[in-house]
Formats: sequence, structure tokens, C-alpha cells
Amino acid sequence: MGSDANKMNDATSFQPSEPAPCANGCGFFGAAATNGYCSKCFRDIRIHEEQAASAKAAVDKLVNNNNNVVNFHQTLNTSASGSEPVPVSAAATPAAAVEEIQKPSNRCLTCNKKVGVMGFKCKCGDVFCGSHRYPEKHDCEFDFKKTGRDAIAKANPVIKAEKVDRI
Repeated sequence: MGSDANKMNDATSFQPSEPAPCANGCGFFGAAATNGYCSKCFRDIRIHEEQAASAKAAVDKLVNNNNNVVNFHQTLNTSASGSEPVPVSAAATPAAAVEEIQKPSNRCLTCNKKVGVMGFKCKCGDVFCGSHRYPEKHDCEFDFKKTGRDAIAKANPVIKAEKVDRI
């Protein structure tokens, strides 16, 4: 009777299959969970697919950005010259746009020293090292006096009382 019970359990239970070699042919054994690849080949293939997808996305973003820049410049030239569009060279426009976008903000504008995380951002919008952080040291063009006057005028409006009639 014991042998009959073992035969029933063997027929209904999951039978382990023989290990299959890697589908990539590297010599290791593959698994069904990794599509027949060994863990190393599966990881390499997945990394390769992710890099290809990110490269494709970066190229698409760059192409779309360049098209937007060219369209923007064509619109500006059309509105400036009237109704006749002026052709814009596509090679010069994207290069200028890429230079503006990739401006390194981790260097001092005056001495080009690397400032890293500790860079000082001035009100003029540029980043400076510890030596050039003061407006006097980097010939800042920001008008601090005008900004101060505007802030005081906004905070303290002029209040003029009505004249009192004398009896």
C-alpha cells in the first residue's frame, strides 16, 4: 500500500527538469526565470538593453530640443523681418544652445577654480569661490542700491494725510 501512495504523489507533484545550458552558450546552466540564460549573461543582456534605451531617449531628447531651438529662431527671424521667413543654419544654432545649457556651474567665474558644493552664488547669478564671493572682488554688475531702494519703497509706502481746514 505504501508504494501505491508514492506512485500517486509522484504523478501529481512537480517533477524537476534537467538543468539546461545557457542560451548564450557560455557553458553555465540557464534557468527558466532568466529566459534560459545564466545569471551573468542575463544581467549583461539586461544592462545592454537599458543602455540602448537610455541612449535612444537621450538622442530623441537632443533632436527634439534642437528642433525646438531652430523653430524658435525661425519664428524670431520671421517676426523681425516681416512676413518672409529667413533660413537659419541648423548647424550653428544647436551648437550655441548646447554651449549655454552645458555651462559649468562648479567653477569660479573669475579664476576658474573648482568650487564644488561650496560655491557661492551671487545675486548676479554666477558662482564664485571663497576669494571672489564678494561683489567688489568679482566686479559684480548687480545694482544693489536700486534693489534696496525698491525694497524700502515697497515696504514703506508714502502716506499723505488730507489737509485740515482751519476755522
